[in-house]
Amino acid sequence: MTTPDSTSRRSIWPYAIMATFVLFAAYIGYMVQQAMRSSVDLVSTDYYQQELAYQQRMETEARTAALPAPVDLRYEAATQRLTVQLPPALAGKAVRGNIRFFRPSNQQLDFSLPLQPDADQQQHINTSKMQPGHWRVRLDFTADQQAYFVEKKISF
Repeated sequence: MTTPDSTSRRSIWPYAIMATFVLFAAYIGYMVQQAMRSSVDLVSTDYYQQELAYQQRMETEARTAALPAPVDLRYEAATQRLTVQLPPALAGKAVRGNIRFFRPSNQQLDFSLPLQPDADQQQHINTSKMQPGHWRVRLDFTADQQAYFVEKKISF
């Protein structure tokens, strides 16, 4: 015969396990609802043009790396100037391009200069009036209708 004390005492574990499953299902439902509400724009409308531009940039960087001598961007702190040195292989060729200065911390300081190398394939840029800090210098130029690109980070 069973005593009244043993039948009136029930275990809480079945209720705890069921409550855990119910709470987990509610959490998953909430996460699915949030995922369905959020906008996911992974592909832009001009994705194909962006991909072509990226591919062209990679080709110009590879072409620049394949030059017999590197394109050199050197900052000289003593004279406060940036020297752009083009390889001698480009001497005598029609070189046109831009030197763009990007300031990551302040877009209003960005500016661009035309590339105008001298007879020694150099261009000197005075940096004394530029604000000190981190800059990205991008040299984008063409020589005999071949595009070239160099980017360098400088700090002064």
